[in-house]
Amino acid sequence: MKGFIKLIKLAAPYKTYAFLNVFFNLFSIVFELFSLSLLMPFLNILFKPNELLAVRPPLEPNFTAIYGQLKYLISQIIMANGPEAGLVFISIVVVVMIFFKNVCRYMALFFMVPLRNNIVRDVRNRLYQHVLILPLSYFSSERKGDLLTRMSSDAQELEYSIMSSLEAMFKEPLTIILSLSFLIWMSPVLTMIVLLSLPIIILFLGRITRKLRKQARRGQDQLDTMVSTFEETLMGVRIIKAFNAQYFLRKKFGEQNDKYTRVYIKGNRLLDAASPISETLTIGILAFVLWYGGSMVLHHENNMTADTFIGFVTVFSQLIPPAKAYSTAYSRMQKGLISLGRIEEVLNSEEKIVEKQQATNIEGFQNKIEFKNVSFSYGNEPVLKNINLVIEKGKTVALVGPSGSGKSTLTDLIPRFYDPTEGTVLIDGVDIRDYKILELRKLMGIVSQESILFNDSIFNNIAFGQSNSLDEQVENSARIANAYEFIKETPEGFNTNIGDRGNKLSGGQKQRISIARAVQKNPQILILDEATSALDTSSERLVQDALSNIMKGRTTVVIAHRLSTIQSADVIVVMSKGEIAEQGTHAELLQNGGLYKELYDLQQLTQG
Repeated sequence: MKGFIKLIKLAAPYKTYAFLNVFFNLFSIVFELFSLSLLMPFLNILFKPNELLAVRPPLEPNFTAIYGQLKYLISQIIMANGPEAGLVFISIVVVVMIFFKNVCRYMALFFMVPLRNNIVRDVRNRLYQHVLILPLSYFSSERKGDLLTRMSSDAQELEYSIMSSLEAMFKEPLTIILSLSFLIWMSPVLTMIVLLSLPIIILFLGRITRKLRKQARRGQDQLDTMVSTFEETLMGVRIIKAFNAQYFLRKKFGEQNDKYTRVYIKGNRLLDAASPISETLTIGILAFVLWYGGSMVLHHENNMTADTFIGFVTVFSQLIPPAKAYSTAYSRMQKGLISLGRIEEVLNSEEKIVEKQQATNIEGFQNKIEFKNVSFSYGNEPVLKNINLVIEKGKTVALVGPSGSGKSTLTDLIPRFYDPTEGTVLIDGVDIRDYKILELRKLMGIVSQESILFNDSIFNNIAFGQSNSLDEQVENSARIANAYEFIKETPEGFNTNIGDRGNKLSGGQKQRISIARAVQKNPQILILDEATSALDTSSERLVQDALSNIMKGRTTVVIAHRLSTIQSADVIVVMSKGEIAEQGTHAELLQNGGLYKELYDLQQLTQG
């Protein structure tokens, strides 16, 4: 029931479509029941042609009286034009009723289509939008393959299993309720027997449903693992080939695929068993009704006549398809609800970087960035410890130190990718948590060690996030980044597609596109995270020249691996084990003879 309530909430914005679907389904069912009820006078004409009503019976609110009115109308036609005319009349009315029934059925489906697809669209949009605002720490702990599965497989399962069943969940119960109401009107005694038998079917469906939910969860979790392995294979195909690991990964993936297949087969067998078993139980109830109702006709009990009993059985037989369809839809829906639950796990993930309701705009960067007693930890693992640091406007501050000393984490605090565990980060004396997040990040441009590019044109990668960029602006950014010359040599210039993650470009070219993207944003604060460490000497020189161009007149925080690239920095901050070990200019630090001098001498020895 909770799952169905979730669906109702998802459908709430489209209640007009839902109402129109129910409305037309209602009339579709009414037309069908009316056409079936004509079977009784039809049989009466064939087998009891002499039982015609010459006098109109009194009109009363019960089945016998209403049926009498119908028999009187047909009797008048037969007495005036013969029995064949009565059969023709009934046949024509049946065709008309079936026509209107199908028109209403189509209209019900017509309004269900946008309801179903809009719900799935909204879920996908919500999932994507939430992924965009989740903190970086979430992606550090979650597998990408898991998220990909929830966006693709789970969303598709939601559409197939739930949305394809949603119409049945509206229509079939309505069909059953109206049909049962009609049966009660015809014969309360026989209908009571039917109702007393329903708990048997309900108990069976409950057992199947519980097993299906368990299997569906196991299947989706196993699919997560398999997709994660496939995604890792795509990312590391070069290493896999270099280390001849194809057999190992093929075996690993094959085992995961076999396990998923076994779980999926078991789940589908359970699903396929629901419909035939419920149909068998329903036919068993029908057989009992045939025996009991036939006895009532033979013994003339409860005014039960042969034509009325045939009509009752006909209407009751129409309960089997909707009951079967409902049991199938309900079983499939349980499988889909597992997918919905998995999507909601992402949607309900905590947004750790939260913007205050009274957050203010930041007009620009005026004076300084200041770290006051800042500490940060991932869970129980401390990464930064009591950092106190001032970065003056227009200055270049370089962060150096061994791997794992906390350099990248420190810079990640400035654009609020993370929030400090203790202490505050201030810009112009104001805690950055008091600023609007998007306005804060507008001030900053980031060039990371790994060039994160998108499968799009060079132009769109440079103008990324800035829809109003002009051709001249993008070209100028490319010139500043020393990228213009190689871009013009590509087949389509700025319109050249660079492939997945920019794999059509060299490492130096990708990095210069990243720098051009930062230039295009025209940031007041520039963060360079080891932007040249992965490049060869010639590429490094071009990139370093581009960085020098972009750093002019800007406040820059540089994370440096090669100390030769930051000797001209205004301040060099040496970090070790999450703390600031020393800071000063290049000359001052060499003279101090501390950790910086050790690192510098080691690099000189290595280069020599």
